[in-house]
Amino acid sequence: MTGPRDGRDDAQRDAVERDDAAAGARRVPWIVGVSGASGTPYAASVLRGLLAADLPVDLVLSRAARLTLLDETGIAWRDGAGAWPAALAGWLGTSLAGVARPDRGTVTGQLDRLVRVHGAENLAAQPSSGSYPTRGMIVVPASTASIAGIALGLSKDLLQRAADVTLKEGRRLVVVPREMPFTGATLRHLLALHDAGAVVAAASPGFYAGAADAQALVDFVAGRVLDAAGVPNSLFRRWVGELGAARTDRPRPGTVDDTPHGERRIHGGRGENGEHGQNGEHRQNDANAGTVPRLGGPGD
Repeated sequence: MTGPRDGRDDAQRDAVERDDAAAGARRVPWIVGVSGASGTPYAASVLRGLLAADLPVDLVLSRAARLTLLDETGIAWRDGAGAWPAALAGWLGTSLAGVARPDRGTVTGQLDRLVRVHGAENLAAQPSSGSYPTRGMIVVPASTASIAGIALGLSKDLLQRAADVTLKEGRRLVVVPREMPFTGATLRHLLALHDAGAVVAAASPGFYAGAADAQALVDFVAGRVLDAAGVPNSLFRRWVGELGAARTDRPRPGTVDDTPHGERRIHGGRGENGEHGQNGEHRQNDANAGTVPRLGGPGD
């Protein structure tokens, strides 16, 4: 009898393989393309959102993206089947501060079932053909070079080719530029993509959602990107038409208030009326906040 492999015994692995075989014929993934622009945390948050929605993903990292990922996270990416699962688990399961996220186990447990990885140089991979069914594609972050390549139909690698196929097949394409300022050429390329049917969703966070840390700002952008793709998510607190609500009832760093319809939910304390609130200081923080209204609306 063989011993456990990857933390699962043979019976468990056989069951997973049977489920995968049954689902294979109906698997319709989102393609996620990661280019070389700075902003790999945005890609990680989008990927976590897709996995949380139990949606299959075909992932393509450009050659430049691997360098950016190494620079921003220290993770050396390789596309080989024996290499990428550990790299992806480390990427998605690690916070911006470099520590394990609380949801690491949940996220990494979905990778075998939901994610496939294609090398950017493999123009024979499935996403290069329109006959391969997909839900659409998200390019996050989208470098100015990838934007130009997609807008001009260059198809110089699998990321650009898959995006071109997504457009020609009339599927949803969301591109997320992060670099700025834009040159005239990039603006013209973005307009060309818009006119071709793509959604241009710049990585511009909003501050009305009560972000308490950098991760919350990243998740805001990722949530709006998924909104543009039509993927339900609870990555950020939505505008409910009440000025100052997010400021006075702000989630603690690293959390998301996903309470519907603006109901108060205190993160980090006992009860729902704020007796203890954030680290036991919710009422004091409200008192210190004063009565100056928070100006502005959602504006995203």
